[in-house]
Amino acid sequence: MPWSVRWVGGCGAESQKQCKKSSFAFYQAVRDLLPVWFLEDMRTMEVFHWEDGGKVSVYSPSEALLYALVHDHQPYARHLLTKFPQSALSVPSQSFSCCQSAPHLAMAVRYNRVRVLFRILKAIQAFPPADRAGHLDRRGCGRVEGGQTALHVSCELVRPECLLLLLGHGASPCLRDSAGNTPLDTLLQQISHMPTANMRAKLLCLDCLFFFVPQDLQFAMKQQLLDNRQQWQDLLGENRFQCLVGLAPPSLFVGAMRVLIRTISPEHFPEALDNLPLPHFLKPLDLKLES
Repeated sequence: MPWSVRWVGGCGAESQKQCKKSSFAFYQAVRDLLPVWFLEDMRTMEVFHWEDGGKVSVYSPSEALLYALVHDHQPYARHLLTKFPQSALSVPSQSFSCCQSAPHLAMAVRYNRVRVLFRILKAIQAFPPADRAGHLDRRGCGRVEGGQTALHVSCELVRPECLLLLLGHGASPCLRDSAGNTPLDTLLQQISHMPTANMRAKLLCLDCLFFFVPQDLQFAMKQQLLDNRQQWQDLLGENRFQCLVGLAPPSLFVGAMRVLIRTISPEHFPEALDNLPLPHFLKPLDLKLES
């Protein structure tokens, strides 16, 4: 079996070769969705990875969680987040992440791992407020990720479930990436680039943003909307367009939803959506996730 590898000490080429072999064995075991107990035995006793500079390290819970995210190993992600909530969401080594901040939320969005994202968001609710905000509003590497937050990535990749979960747990819709774009700008750019592709999901993302963005939000795309009024009215509909550019106040429905959703604390989101006094078809999304 490819994962039946044990470390032999040393610093020569043979040791480095075996280190790489054990590293791939662990990756392969997570990819094959092997049982949690087996993966933890491997991680803590058998496998190592080779870092830059010739340093040999065991896999941390943070690095193991990244593998679980990529391969959607939900039981393993749940175990790591339950047993090691702080270290599972800490900064991985440089061989895993180019910038010194924890990339787990953005990775969950990028791979559309909605259930694992939900568990991460629940785990960070127990963190101190500053740490919680640091995870929710973490900006990616300026060189590789353009300083985007997980909310930006949700808009760029049009992930309405991820977007609503992040907003409901307190992610800020007002932060700007390295190019000066808010998540709203990023979403509008996606709407304008391919207007016929996935439009329903794009408008659903926009409607979710409406419930959380402040009415006076300044965003970079506003002037472009005003300069190309007819085009954007056709894309968004007149009501959305006028609300976005400030020509009309939000509809009574949007205003009511802003009030109702903001009564839900992050600890009870999205479960409390079911208790909103609204018909089912008016609720933003049907997020049936286990707590």
